[in-house]
Amino acid sequence: MRMRSGGKGLFSAGRSGGMKTAAGSGEVTVDRRSKLGLCVLCGLPAAGKSTFARALALRLRQERDWAVGVLSYDDMLPPALPDGAGTQPRPSQWKMFRQELLKHLECFLVAVIGGGQMSAPPNSTEAVWEDFITCLKKQDLIFSAALEAQPCHLLAKTVVSRPLFLVLDDNFYYQSMRYEVYQLARKYSLGFCQLFLDCPLETCLLRNGQRPQPLPNETIHLMERKIEKPNPEKNSWEHNSLMIQSTACPVEASLEVTDLLLTALENPIKCVEDNTEQKETDRIICSTNILHKADETLRRTISQTMKEAKDEQIPLNNLKRLAEELNRLKADFLEDLRQGNRKYLCFQQTTDLSDVISSFCDERDTVVQKYFSKQH
Repeated sequence: MRMRSGGKGLFSAGRSGGMKTAAGSGEVTVDRRSKLGLCVLCGLPAAGKSTFARALALRLRQERDWAVGVLSYDDMLPPALPDGAGTQPRPSQWKMFRQELLKHLECFLVAVIGGGQMSAPPNSTEAVWEDFITCLKKQDLIFSAALEAQPCHLLAKTVVSRPLFLVLDDNFYYQSMRYEVYQLARKYSLGFCQLFLDCPLETCLLRNGQRPQPLPNETIHLMERKIEKPNPEKNSWEHNSLMIQSTACPVEASLEVTDLLLTALENPIKCVEDNTEQKETDRIICSTNILHKADETLRRTISQTMKEAKDEQIPLNNLKRLAEELNRLKADFLEDLRQGNRKYLCFQQTTDLSDVISSFCDERDTVVQKYFSKQH
């Protein structure tokens, strides 16, 4: 199923400028005229995303002579859901790790666009930064050096002398997660596209069961119910998207994907100028309305959750406790929104209702799983 226009409505912008980068032990000047793009690869766990990403990267390097980096979130971030011992981060903390990873990605993009070297940004988590750096090194995108006794990371020459596509491999089950990547592409006038790997739930469950460390089946069922597929008719920024059926012919899918990536590279998103005053005005207007909308939407979400819990025949006393927990959670979220706190809403400026709802649903799912698991 194809879900993109042929480039209509996109803005074309050339990319040029001198850049210094390291090749071997010395620095050389490279003229940055190559294109740069971000590709969001999304779908259910065990849909085959990582296998697809590796094959895509290999083909693009061999057939197109592109520089390609696959950023697998599984390799760089802790799991999203807590285990029985409670050693893994809660959804709000995991969301902060995702935000941090985007900061690391931006750090790399700035180095590619503006030249120079990479160093860890302030207040970064050492483990996440090291995993990010390791990921780039393994794909020959950067290498380490020490300039003036300070450790840093230099760009490989191929990164700035060829078209560069970075493929972000993750579930990205909420559109708000993908929109954050789009915002990054827009900020730096990059190419942007989305690939959704559509795989039957039964196949995902079967593959997951064969993994050394499988996810609970309930987690995949839950994600299948709440995943938000790219919707270009509703969201104009998603028009450069492609849905790939897991049973599609490899040759046909290969041609469509290449066409999508080429279109994205040739039509980078127009950078929106930073209008601080207008942004602050818009923020105040949005904040005034979002509290009321959030309250109504969270009430409906809780009501639907309680209905599903009753359908699962959860005992009455547990239903009562579940309702109390969810209402406390709602109150905490609204207070966060009202006061600008960061207990749950760890966005820089949370003014998008979908961000609030997706964050609430993450926390709700953690609460609900405790009660649903007691039924099995």
